[in-house]
Amino acid sequence: MSHIEDDLVKRIHRDLQDDFDEELELELEDREPGAVPSDAASAERKRYFRELFRLQSELVKLQDWVVHGGHKVVILFEGRDAAGKGGVIKRITQRLNPRVCRVAALPAPNNRERTQWYFQRYVSHLPAAGEIVLFDRSWYNRAGVERVMGFCTDEQYEEFFRSAPEFERMLQRSGIQLIKYWFSISDDEQRVRFLGRIHDPLKQWKLSPMDLESRRRWEEYTRAKEVMLERTHAPESPWWVVKADDKKRARLNCIHHLLGQMPYQEVPHADIELPARERREDYLRNPVPGHIVVPEVY
Repeated sequence: MSHIEDDLVKRIHRDLQDDFDEELELELEDREPGAVPSDAASAERKRYFRELFRLQSELVKLQDWVVHGGHKVVILFEGRDAAGKGGVIKRITQRLNPRVCRVAALPAPNNRERTQWYFQRYVSHLPAAGEIVLFDRSWYNRAGVERVMGFCTDEQYEEFFRSAPEFERMLQRSGIQLIKYWFSISDDEQRVRFLGRIHDPLKQWKLSPMDLESRRRWEEYTRAKEVMLERTHAPESPWWVVKADDKKRARLNCIHHLLGQMPYQEVPHADIELPARERREDYLRNPVPGHIVVPEVY
């Protein structure tokens, strides 16, 4: 095996290690934040876990602040395929109330939706007071995949750039705080992540024909991204670019930056006391019929 091939295999293995770490994060969910077990391997990974749990505890405070103040927050996550958008979204929502913080990941528009006002299908997913909505891709599909793949006309493309800034100003005037992130990875890093998905049966579902075509049209997507950032970046609605070649650092940097975008404060809560259970002498719990019990195979 050549040096180049050996390096590629090591990078794919590191990508697989990241999936293992995700499972470890879930396993540690009920432990005290920062309580990373000694078997979590390297010191670098321990630091990552501790900082992630610290940031997630701050996200819980942010969530309480949003609910208490009736704030409305929309966060857009855009970027190339395999750039790590889903990973950071998962870490943001991991310990939050899904009734407060939810994800909108819309499929391709159906025939009816294609005849609607372009922004119409996104409007129904916008937050009410006390809610946070994370868009895993958003109305910026028109400036990216739809442009590159020829799913929209030149007229529709230009109309998008006329309408998008005004649409976003309308959202902000309605009281919605809009935050936009672009996840940026290198050509070489995307190649490694795609190879990792190809060789991992648990991740092959992430590779669609559209993803593979996006790999072939790397330069066209780059041009589309550059135009999009240039024409839709504004002081009142800026883009924030997350360097995402290192997944773990990208997650921490994005969450840290997100927390800094809102003047949240810890909301005081009344002490909670567990009430004593009532017991009634005339009640006897009936046994569960054996034929409806799930067999204990494990």
